[in-house]
Amino acid sequence: MASHFKLINDIPHYLELMRFDKPIGTLLLLWPTLWALWIATNGRPSALLVWVFTLGVLVMRSAGCVINDFADRDIDPNVERTQSRPLASGALSAKNAIVLFIILGLIALGLLSCLPSRVWPLAIPAAALTIAYPFMKRFIQAPQLVLGLAFSFSIPMVYVAVDHAFDTVFWVMFIANVLWVVMFDTEYAMSDREDDLKIGVKSTAIWFGRFDILIIAILQTAFVCAMMLIMLLLHLEFSFMISVTVVAGMFVYQQWLIRNRERAPCFQAFLNNGWVGAIVWFGLLTAF
Repeated sequence: MASHFKLINDIPHYLELMRFDKPIGTLLLLWPTLWALWIATNGRPSALLVWVFTLGVLVMRSAGCVINDFADRDIDPNVERTQSRPLASGALSAKNAIVLFIILGLIALGLLSCLPSRVWPLAIPAAALTIAYPFMKRFIQAPQLVLGLAFSFSIPMVYVAVDHAFDTVFWVMFIANVLWVVMFDTEYAMSDREDDLKIGVKSTAIWFGRFDILIIAILQTAFVCAMMLIMLLLHLEFSFMISVTVVAGMFVYQQWLIRNRERAPCFQAFLNNGWVGAIVWFGLLTAF
């Protein structure tokens, strides 16, 4: 009986471990998935695909957060922003995290079974990237590149699910999304830079050094140009150009936020990208 009460009391900690209280990561993973669904189907995705991929994003993002906190359970207590996370604070154990990760993996497999079998092999590298990313910050200078690939892997899965060729638009969208992820996660890492330097964790915010703001601007410009190229290749309606123009304005706002490299404004710039993804998707909704 006591164990049942403990499980019930731990539910808020499990939800926090999966970041249910911070949906920004789910949104940043969901938007490119929806972009791909609308582009690959000419604006007419099936309801089943929308639901399966949306739920898949939710589950895989949750699984990614669990394995991330498991990997960082000895690091997070030393970082101001993460020291209250369930594993860092001791509210949950590493064993709890592994069990939850396995459960989420089984749910993901169930969702995968709803997709055509030709999609199934792509789940292997997608899962590998999800598991590998949290450990990359210990070994490579730009772990954000691995995150970019992980956050972009739903795009090829969508294309294969609808039996669409990997055409020029696919590659432009895929590369643009990788660059966007590197950009916004660099903003995120800028808010942790001082802590990361102390504990020896690597990131693009550290690697780019004094050129961080300039490189972010270059990545933002590349993303806007890629969206314009997609518009031209697909002959989208003018409404999409309006959306891309708004996105360009939001990137200018982000540049203003990060201008002094202060912790809170850099994190706010990162959060602003949730709206960037939404505006691109809204542009696609109205452009087909």
